[in-house]
Amino acid sequence: MTSTLPTTVNGSTGTAVDIDHYINGRVDARGAEHRTGVYNPATGRITGNVALATTDDVDAAVSAAAAAFPSWAATPAHIRARILFRFRDLVEQNAERLAAIITSEHGKVLSDAKGEVTRGLEVVEFACGIPQMLKGEFSENVGRAVDGVTFRQPLGVVAGISPFNFPAMVPMWMFPVALACGNTFVMKPSEKVPTLSVELAKLLTEAGLPDGVFNVVHGDKVAVDALITHNQVEAVSFVGSTPIAEYIHTTAAAHGKRVQALGGAKNHMVIMPDADLDQAVSALMGAAYGSAGERCMAISVAVPVGEDTANALRERLIAALAALKVGPGTEPEVEMGPLITGAHRDKVASYIELGIDEGAELVVDGREHIPAHAGEGFFLGGSLFDHVTSTMRIYREEIFGPVLSIVRAASFEEALQLVNDHEFGNGTAIFTADGNTARTYLAQVKAGMVGINVPIPVPMAFHSFGGWKRSLFGDHHIHGPEGVRFYTRNKTATTRWPNDTQVRTDFSMPTHE
Repeated sequence: MTSTLPTTVNGSTGTAVDIDHYINGRVDARGAEHRTGVYNPATGRITGNVALATTDDVDAAVSAAAAAFPSWAATPAHIRARILFRFRDLVEQNAERLAAIITSEHGKVLSDAKGEVTRGLEVVEFACGIPQMLKGEFSENVGRAVDGVTFRQPLGVVAGISPFNFPAMVPMWMFPVALACGNTFVMKPSEKVPTLSVELAKLLTEAGLPDGVFNVVHGDKVAVDALITHNQVEAVSFVGSTPIAEYIHTTAAAHGKRVQALGGAKNHMVIMPDADLDQAVSALMGAAYGSAGERCMAISVAVPVGEDTANALRERLIAALAALKVGPGTEPEVEMGPLITGAHRDKVASYIELGIDEGAELVVDGREHIPAHAGEGFFLGGSLFDHVTSTMRIYREEIFGPVLSIVRAASFEEALQLVNDHEFGNGTAIFTADGNTARTYLAQVKAGMVGINVPIPVPMAFHSFGGWKRSLFGDHHIHGPEGVRFYTRNKTATTRWPNDTQVRTDFSMPTHE
């Protein structure tokens, strides 16, 4: 089924493709009368029309997941893992195609899209080993002829709500762990990048996942609210901005659900005087401007310690930005693609104007570095501010675009305090050659993920991802051991089997003596 809305795809006239839900093992076109456009950010043209779920549509997906849960939970853990093994192979076989879809809907360069698929696969590989983590514990003779056993059981139907910036990786932070633990899943991807979740659902079905175990519903706030208040949804995972994360945590928790809601960030990189400055600048360029800055782990604040360090950093960044190649993500030499939508591009550009008004020095204006062949694409070059202070909005707020601020610090202590005083605590990095400085920073910085001479310290899948302060709402980080704990609950049994010994009634607190 295709719509009649005209569009331009790769320079040729065509029709926008309809993108539907995936419910109970098949593409489901319910809610087709409610659609919104999906854009190719490099061209500014609509390439798809995605269905927006109603409350009834969400209920259909949750009902399918609820019906599938008893059988899936009873499936032995190693059998569940075998399906995920097959899914892992299918994703790897289709990696090039999946990356191309990401670039077409998000705009990031192909190499970045391929890397995203790889990082998602690492969580799938971790999930394949989860049976080992579900073994539980056993104690013999906790009392006379009494044994104790503790084990973990799945929650039931769980939901995931993911952002636009990682259409493959963030969903794969969630559902592989949940499925391996025996839960069934309803995924609500961003309506800006809807296709990837449906493609992953099809690959799960091809891998042998039973119908209803994994479902996808598209939509806006109507779908989100229906999921986080549904009486059959036991837990909600979310990644996105802090205001929405806080709303989802508050609302879902009020409806009795377990919640992990990962919010926004303002990630700092501290550059010490003894750092390898060439290495630091190379790392900073990728961390600040990769994926057009649309990463929750992007470095958006550089904190050079000392005036000499700051001046040298500034000059090197100016030169590096002059060489930054901006354009469509499909072009092989391009290093930074467009932003996700025209509205978001304009919002980021408004922060540039705000920074000027606040008194920051605009060293490089990304509005002047748009590729000549940009056409109607949502492009913006990399921007650099210097002499930014902690009172400015461009420092306090998450811009989520290719804008880097230099905040100068006179000492290590001042730099550390700057990071710790910010309301966000997602990730941070320090570049230094001194082990004691690095160790002190690691011990005292108030952030959930820390890089030592590593600009984007995203943990490997067998660790867990999550920030501190207003970058995380809920008690559990995502994937890794924390993910297993989030998607299961503990049950402890104390057992005694009858024997010939007469047992008298005892009204005191049992002590197993």
